[in-house]
Amino acid sequence: MQGTAGGPEADPGDRYGVREERLLTGATVITFVRTIASVVLAAMAAHQQSLTLLVVALGVYWVGDMLDGFYARVRDCETRIGAVLDIMCDRFNAAAFYIGLAWLQPDLSPAIFVYLAEFMVIDCFLSIAFLAWPIRSPNYFFVVDRTIWLWNWSKPAKAVNSALFAVLLLVTGWMWVGLVIATALLVLKCVSLRRLAQIGLPVPGAAG
Repeated sequence: MQGTAGGPEADPGDRYGVREERLLTGATVITFVRTIASVVLAAMAAHQQSLTLLVVALGVYWVGDMLDGFYARVRDCETRIGAVLDIMCDRFNAAAFYIGLAWLQPDLSPAIFVYLAEFMVIDCFLSIAFLAWPIRSPNYFFVVDRTIWLWNWSKPAKAVNSALFAVLLLVTGWMWVGLVIATALLVLKCVSLRRLAQIGLPVPGAAG
């Protein structure tokens, strides 16, 4: 498989390719733990109407998300199952945090729900699209299309998509700034989706 836009080749036997799949690895255990911990903290924050506790829940989500990915790479236990679980758990953690934030600060709701539409639906579809190719996670999507990867899963793109919106909302409390950022992200994801549609998702052939 030759990546478009000058991406490197992906060989199923190299570090980008698929491997034997298993559900329980050290990385997926970290994913489960950080998800449960963050969601419980977010629920407690909503019950106690505590913004501080909600921010702690966000911190647990972010630190845990970095830790499970780091562990998977260092211990060489990256799997497609683990990648999908990470994507799903990210959405659960994000929903818990942002719905809690909308509950505590309802004036931020317009920006929050535009962001959730982008992150929970369009970005989720983009993120699981890697399953159509023999790569382990969206982190290696550059072997399919480098442009889509740069826009969505390079380190700067991840920082903007995950952190910028939340930090600005929490620090400034400016709904309109958040709405502009959320809308810009939504447009970027739609453009990425259009590019993905132009590439086309390969359809697996029938076995046997």
